[in-house]
Amino acid sequence: MRISARADYAVRAALQLATSRDDEPVKVLAIADAQGIPHKFLEGILNDMRRGGLVVSQRGGNGGYRLAKSAGSISIADVIRVVDGPLVSVRGVRPPELSYNGPAESLLPLWIALRSNVREILEGVTLADVASAELPAGVSARADAPGAWTNP
Repeated sequence: MRISARADYAVRAALQLATSRDDEPVKVLAIADAQGIPHKFLEGILNDMRRGGLVVSQRGGNGGYRLAKSAGSISIADVIRVVDGPLVSVRGVRPPELSYNGPAESLLPLWIALRSNVREILEGVTLADVASAELPAGVSARADAPGAWTNP
């Protein structure tokens, strides 16, 4: 699985909003500076997140963005889907829409299992979990597993 720069930036921006004081709107430039995200790129990401119902915008001198709902009710999967689409695809196609023949037939259940695991993790972790550095036990256990941090 590949996490795009767009998805990474979106999650980081959402986390910045999740930790803003008193749910006050945060200016795009403040988010961009705090997270090292290109300002213009971030504007497009936040617009997608607004259209997807994850953030709301406020105009004016005190304007900016804030989360549309609580950080505990927004999963990391929600953010990624809004800016990048489905979590797992093969050649741009969702796994259930694929078919294989012959010795490749077993690929389909493999892709489905992969998607299931990705969903389990990303749907099970909220912005509040990450912002508080309290990841669910299953996620922490996977990150602590031998070899998890090494690249084959």
